Amino acid sequence: MTKLSIPSPYSGGLFLSYRCPSACKHCMYACSPRWPADWISETDAGLVLAQLAERMRPRYPDPNLFGLNDGLHFSGGEPFLNFDLLLRLTEIAARLGVPSLFVETNGFWCREDEETRSRLLQLREAGLRGILVSANPFVLEHVPFDCTRRAARISREVFGGNAVVYQGVFYDQFQGMGLHGTLPLDAYLEQGGYGLRHAELIPNGRAPYQLGALYHRYPASRFFGASCFLELIRDWHIHVDNYCNLLPGYCAGLSLGDARDLDTICRGIELDERPVLRALLNDLEELYRLGRQHGYVEQEGYVVKCHLCLDVRRHLARSGDFVELEPKMFYERLED
Repeated sequence: MTKLSIPSPYSGGLFLSYRCPSACKHCMYACSPRWPADWISETDAGLVLAQLAERMRPRYPDPNLFGLNDGLHFSGGEPFLNFDLLLRLTEIAARLGVPSLFVETNGFWCREDEETRSRLLQLREAGLRGILVSANPFVLEHVPFDCTRRAARISREVFGGNAVVYQGVFYDQFQGMGLHGTLPLDAYLEQGGYGLRHAELIPNGRAPYQLGALYHRYPASRFFGASCFLELIRDWHIHVDNYCNLLPGYCAGLSLGDARDLDTICRGIELDERPVLRALLNDLEELYRLGRQHGYVEQEGYVVKCHLCLDVRRHLARSGDFVELEPKMFYERLED
């Protein structure tokens, strides 16, 4: 294969930035306060949103449909760190007819009822259709549960059934534990760690490095013969970051190209210029061998193929000039 054609995405997320007040141990995108405040520009966001809207609209007979894998969500990082930008981008997206428009938040900013309600009402008036409030033991280390509870309660007032707490099982557990503030993960594991059996943990990004004790590990050869073809051509829940990298699915740090020019990407990506991408389409053993050529040393086991892929890519991002390994800072923030 010398060229990879990508189908038009029908759902996805737009990062306002990678900056976040938290550095959650499970974060797929290695977000943290240590990222610079590189907010996506309104001009770039407008170009991306216009192209996504054109592709998404025909797939949604009801543009008000709300679903976590439908339409488009604003994400990051934490989008409420820059509320003015979030509000303007909501207005732009609504004007373009982006369907199923919602926002993700960890609720850190929900410290008072009045301000929380005011911001959510402004967003609803601007065209936002829903909201996802994160609740899990990893967010709980950084965000007081009182903020999460307030975010959930007032979001339901403003957006009704289009306010989702993800994951609700943890929210209910924290309620039952009588929590109010933050709680370190070690303390959670002692008091209610049984809840982790409900966690939808994707062992990519920061999770394999900071939560490795929760998983079995296997040698690299266990994953030889597997490819990432289906992940790379996925047309749902893609992401565009604030540097305009088109990221396939949950494959953080792997850019398919400049999302301001989706037509070119969809027509075909030249693989001769992207050896990491070409290797992933064929066989993870090929990526492993590419890494070895650049001095990669096999680690003491990998959780899943995504962990092996990410660890090799992290080495390559440090040791070579691979245009598809963007943004480079992602690989630096994995162990924040």
